[in-house]
Amino acid sequence: MKTKGFITIFMMFIAFSLFSQNADDKKIMRDAEEARDAFLAANPKLQTYFDDAEAYVIFPNVGKGAFILGAATGNGVVYKNGSPIGMATLKQVDIGVQLGGKAFSELVFLQNEKAVQDFMKGNFKLSGNISAIAIDKSTPTLNLKYDDGLAVFTLPKEGLMAEISVGGQKLDYKAFK
Repeated sequence: MKTKGFITIFMMFIAFSLFSQNADDKKIMRDAEEARDAFLAANPKLQTYFDDAEAYVIFPNVGKGAFILGAATGNGVVYKNGSPIGMATLKQVDIGVQLGGKAFSELVFLQNEKAVQDFMKGNFKLSGNISAIAIDKSTPTLNLKYDDGLAVFTLPKEGLMAEISVGGQKLDYKAFK
């Protein structure tokens, strides 16, 4: 009798854990769709990148804080052919003259299958030489060229930060089961 009770409680715990993970993923997916719309509202010319990229990753809510040493983190959704295929995490560390905090959305376009495969293998790093373009209504043209199969855009949300720093980002991928 005790074994049945233990098994029942264990199964309920597993089911609850799986359900809560899916609820978190669904919220991130809703936020990613809203971020996609916000990027396009800020600059409709981004549609060309959505149309031409092999895949893209949307991090709807990235938070960054810094006092000399800075760190940022966020969760996102990976899309291929316009459909979600997995989740991603972003971690950033940088150092320099910096102070404050900010929130932003980040959009990473993967130009070709090689870039997609490199990303899916994990431990994908964006070095300091990959530049991101901050999107807003005053960004007249988007002539950013892909660098090693990547194009990166950010959309400021809120916060105040002053910085001159160097660092990099690490992106990890987890496919849907």
